[in-house]
Amino acid sequence: MARRTVLAASSVAVTAVGVGSAFAATDGTTVSNEDTAAASASASEGACYTLTSELVEGPYYIDADKLRQDVTEDQEGIPLLLTLKVIDAETCKPLRNAAVDIWHCNASGIYSGYEEMGSGGGGTPPTGEPPTDAPTGTPTGPPPGGGGGHQEPTDDTRYLRGTWHTDRHGHVTFRTVFPGWYQGRCVHIHVKVHVDGEWTDAGYEGGHTCHTGQLFFDEKSVLLSAEVEPYASNTTTRTTLDEDTIYPDNGHAGGLLYLKYDRHHIARGVRGRLTLGVEPDETNNG
Repeated sequence: MARRTVLAASSVAVTAVGVGSAFAATDGTTVSNEDTAAASASASEGACYTLTSELVEGPYYIDADKLRQDVTEDQEGIPLLLTLKVIDAETCKPLRNAAVDIWHCNASGIYSGYEEMGSGGGGTPPTGEPPTDAPTGTPTGPPPGGGGGHQEPTDDTRYLRGTWHTDRHGHVTFRTVFPGWYQGRCVHIHVKVHVDGEWTDAGYEGGHTCHTGQLFFDEKSVLLSAEVEPYASNTTTRTTLDEDTIYPDNGHAGGLLYLKYDRHHIARGVRGRLTLGVEPDETNNG
């Protein structure tokens, strides 16, 4: 990566209705202890934390043109407060001033910047009778699961995308909504970590990408979200976490988030968190 620039979205008004009070409830929540469950690595390997899995970038990445923590814009859905901690997996030292990108689909399975692609690149859900004519031409573009090469944006929308810097403790927090799903993929959020660049008045410049991964949600939380609008109106067949072909099936090291929410009222909001153990000297573009 020769150079990358993040432009601040100074004219974009972003809101997350109810987020301020969405996480007050504690009765019936699910809570995990990340510190005792995830910080495991072999001492003989010279590491103090499990290295987070590198995964595919997917076709819908746009090089960080929104410098912000609240990426919600006008998207409806369950409020999600996402906190990530980025550390050097070998030394366990936090990475300060790293640039972290997140991007994901909305409740209907649509990515901003690619609305013409329909639900996750699979096109608009079919309606009416199936076609009877013989197919013609050669298929183009990524498969419905979204695992193909990078695609150029089809429009100027940028909801549910954003970039922000880690603090001196390696933490970065985003306000967004619980993602929906689309054909061929389980519920997930994409993430990148960039280091060795410089924050300027224009944004983040230079450096390299040391981590490209995805963040995942357990089935219990997804099933609860599916009972809430607008997720309940998503008629696309859902791929479960176990069925997903990209999730590496290695728990939190593979991007499985720790979640906290009221299981009786998940619509009030969800808190998600995870520590990303990365190799800052490596380049992982996904």
